[in-house]
Amino acid sequence: MATRILIADDHGIVRSGLRLLLDRQPDMRVVAEASDGAEAVELALRERPDLCILDVGMPVLTGLQATREIKSHAPDVTVLMLSMHSDERYLFEALKAGASGYVLKAEADQALVAAARAVGRGEAFLTNAAERSLIRDWMDGDESAGPREPLTPREQEVVKLIAEAHTNTQIAEILHLAEKTVESHRANVLRKLGMRDRVELVRYAIRRGLVEP
Repeated sequence: MATRILIADDHGIVRSGLRLLLDRQPDMRVVAEASDGAEAVELALRERPDLCILDVGMPVLTGLQATREIKSHAPDVTVLMLSMHSDERYLFEALKAGASGYVLKAEADQALVAAARAVGRGEAFLTNAAERSLIRDWMDGDESAGPREPLTPREQEVVKLIAEAHTNTQIAEILHLAEKTVESHRANVLRKLGMRDRVELVRYAIRRGLVEP
């Protein structure tokens, strides 16, 4: 039986290329496409694919945030992260979020199919042997090796949406929260980070890779 796959990337040409590559494989079938992280979560929970291939940097919810949402509601769905970033910070965050593999976009044409098959067998997949070693160490319990993030996953979601100029009302609707809860998260974030306004939050979001500059 073919592996049912969801692909999510905010660039249509990238999605088309991924679909072409994957649909050529006799053991794979793309069943859904998403253009942002929130749509990826919605489709993943509705379609229940075997595998989600998510771009790290997407609007509304990042691939990391979408992974957390998908794994919390559908733990049996496997996630493979696709990224243009080789920075180990993204690698650690992807694993913390619940992804089983991490493929650089520059290597996708050679590595993506092998990665999809590997994570489908329950194996971790990274495109670099040294990174695989690093991840094994981290998964064995040395979580201190990863960089620290002062905000909770929900607070990161709120920061991303604030940086994208969404209002509190819009954020509440996107994250299915009460508006007062969003206001509380916003206040907590500013307090934790020692910041005063949205401009500083935007800079923080860019530095943390939540939004693109």
